[in-house]
Amino acid sequence: MPFESLTGRLNQAFKNITGRGKLTEKNMNDMLKEVRMSLLEADVNYNVVKDFISNIKVKALGTEVMNSLNPGQMVVKIVHDEIVALLGTSEEAIRYREHGITTVMMVGLQGTGKTTAAAKIANVMVKKQNRKPLLVACDVVRPAAIEQLKTLGDSIGVEVFTLGVETKALETAQKGYAYALENGYDTVLFDTAGRLHIDDELMQELADIKAAIHPDEILLTVDAMTGQDIVNVAQSFHELLDVSGLVLTKLDGDARGGGILSVRAITQVPVKFVGLGEKIDDLDIFYPQRMADRILGMGDIMTLVEQAQEKMDLEAGEKSAKRMMSGQFTLEDMLEQFRQIKRMGSLGGMMKLIPGMGQIASQMNEAKTENEMKHMEAIILSMTLEERRDPSILRASRKNRIAKGAGVKVVEVNQMLNKYEKMKQMMKQVSAMAKGGKMPNMGALKGGSKFKGFGRGRRGF
Repeated sequence: MPFESLTGRLNQAFKNITGRGKLTEKNMNDMLKEVRMSLLEADVNYNVVKDFISNIKVKALGTEVMNSLNPGQMVVKIVHDEIVALLGTSEEAIRYREHGITTVMMVGLQGTGKTTAAAKIANVMVKKQNRKPLLVACDVVRPAAIEQLKTLGDSIGVEVFTLGVETKALETAQKGYAYALENGYDTVLFDTAGRLHIDDELMQELADIKAAIHPDEILLTVDAMTGQDIVNVAQSFHELLDVSGLVLTKLDGDARGGGILSVRAITQVPVKFVGLGEKIDDLDIFYPQRMADRILGMGDIMTLVEQAQEKMDLEAGEKSAKRMMSGQFTLEDMLEQFRQIKRMGSLGGMMKLIPGMGQIASQMNEAKTENEMKHMEAIILSMTLEERRDPSILRASRKNRIAKGAGVKVVEVNQMLNKYEKMKQMMKQVSAMAKGGKMPNMGALKGGSKFKGFGRGRRGF
């Protein structure tokens, strides 16, 4: 994941200064040297790093910080605020028209995920912003791009307007806009053609489309994997088209992430959307404050809450929670918990959004953990309804049948049942404490002998 190395190095630099009782110019310079190297290694532009460090030093060596009770914490806050300033002090939303159709022109080089990003943005508009978007396929250079957009549009219930590859992009854009007017759409996204590099033919086509449709937004899709070249691409497109925002894709890949910290400072073009995966839902509005929190390893609890609201079955979860708090916990409840976790996506990614859990997530063998969860789910699904509700009836013959049905060994069935019994016992303790108005002893719940081995090693969950 991006920023992992940067986050680790920044946290180490902060440890060296927050552990000191007094802030001096020497230990401040040592910390800033580490921060500088961390940013440069993350592929942040040299001039951006130079200004960033200079701003921090001026603010951190001020009298108010030097004489404060927790100077180290004050420095961390200054660094955080400077990262937010680099990224943009607030989110930059799509500027929708109060009346009439809002037009959004998607531009970018070939291979940056522009067509997919267009569909993902349309998905955000439908699900989160109550818009009625139309996708217009103006990439007539690549026939596959039209088919790709149609497939993506079908998956999210958004119509795609196309006249095929025989019609020029400009005519497709004009007729697509007319179609939107006639059919009550309030937003149109034009997916334009890309090239392997910036050339006169590409730019002239884009300039002609811009002159014809007068877009309210021109969004440039840039690939996080390209590092500092993001800045060069953004500058070139911005000079010719006056780009209003960036869509940063592939931030979930093997990217150092420095481009995102450079591009706003140099081009003054804000990042509006960020893609964190291949699924249609793996793109969201860019929040600078939240990204700064994640870069500094502070988690992102707001994004976690929003993901839970969007992806989890809240009604089923509430019913299951009520049952557990009343002291009831069956294998059906355990199965529901697994399903809720799966809906949230990557277990490690989810943990990294929880403050303080980033380091634990990085040490976890995520693939192994998720594989064990799949096995446990398969075991429960191989049981009858009666067996799920009352596992005490399980004898050797039943366990053999369940193991065969799940494609596992009987020993794994027994291990899963042991984990279930531990969870059931824990739920009873939590329920009893809640009824008595006492807070549960989390140390006992997590580290007590009854739960030894739960979450660790080969048998860990």
